[in-house]
Amino acid sequence: MTSHDSEERVAAPASAPPCATGPAPAPPGGGAGLPALRGHNTALVLGLLRAAGPAGVSRLELAAHTGLTPQAVSKILARLRVAGLVAEAGRRASTGGKPPTVLRLVPEARYAIGLHLDRDELTAVLTDLAGRTVAARTAPLDLGAGAPAVLDTVAGQLAALPDEARSPRVLGVGAASPGPLDHTDGVLRRVTGFPDWDGFPLRDALAGRLGLPVVLDKDTNAAALGLARREPDGRGSFAYLHLGTGLGAGLVLGGALYRGARTGAGEFGHQVLQLDGPRCGCGKRGCVEALCLDRAARDEPAEAARILGVAAANLVELLDIDRVLLGGRTVLASPDTYVHGVAEALAEQARIRGDGGTPAIPVAVAEGGAQAVADGAAHLVLAPLFGAPGTPFGGGAAAELR
Repeated sequence: MTSHDSEERVAAPASAPPCATGPAPAPPGGGAGLPALRGHNTALVLGLLRAAGPAGVSRLELAAHTGLTPQAVSKILARLRVAGLVAEAGRRASTGGKPPTVLRLVPEARYAIGLHLDRDELTAVLTDLAGRTVAARTAPLDLGAGAPAVLDTVAGQLAALPDEARSPRVLGVGAASPGPLDHTDGVLRRVTGFPDWDGFPLRDALAGRLGLPVVLDKDTNAAALGLARREPDGRGSFAYLHLGTGLGAGLVLGGALYRGARTGAGEFGHQVLQLDGPRCGCGKRGCVEALCLDRAARDEPAEAARILGVAAANLVELLDIDRVLLGGRTVLASPDTYVHGVAEALAEQARIRGDGGTPAIPVAVAEGGAQAVADGAAHLVLAPLFGAPGTPFGGGAAAELR
């Protein structure tokens, strides 16, 4: 075997092909072993197969888009076919010689479960490899009832999902909850309004109860990761602002989810807008979360939207992002009002700066509606398989495909 045939060659970081949904991840650092390179290259191939959809893609196209040799691509595809993840999708018309075989991803070969643990509601979804929601359930949840009751509710809702949710084809569970939390260690911090959860190892508790690998992240991060998958070129920068029972942000910068040095980025709701404002559940005064929720409780969505817009304008000024996406039950109750209020604040900021010739920062309600966080939570499990940057998953999913 020549060096050109070996999978130890790392795919070139070429620009994404038209069918790709995101940028290729950076090659592993110097000295990476063969298993790491295999995982990296397999993720590239899987990502292109998913992006191609039912129409599929040929071996030569995969080689051209990844920079791998046809021999390396064939070896990866052989493993994926043994695992049941890839199947033939027919043949292309020949331009001379043998018609090329087209291969496609088998979405139902594996599943992921996504959980959105809100302060008063649990949403559970079962998602296939293509990111399609197979089943979803919503139930009341009392985060203040304590860990045993919360774990019981989660286990009960997963038991009510279809049989696929209990099959060996489930790769793992993505759990999204209000922050702050430690994504790396899977530990909740002082969740606003629920101080008793401070220091609770929610990831490990869920894994022990459910018998599956679990990854934990903030609700806003999960939603932002799921939305980033829909990016046409995978390189944009946006903020997802979630106003529901609380207020937070998920940040995607240059196509990658940004968690910060201590995985605490996105506590957008606790920037102070009014020094002598109302007391926030976090202990400070005048936080944008407290101001917005106060106006929403008074049934003043236009004023809540104006306040949210001022805070969003600060974020745009700081990060120079491409656009702002809105979500959460409070936004979804008056979507047009919130889009208008935030867009007006951004337009006013542009006028003050003299950016009259610059296109306005787009503001829109995020896709996915009330299920956006749960869908994104499932993607916490799926993303590493498809080469999404910044999405390590502690389960055996990647190892299975090497």
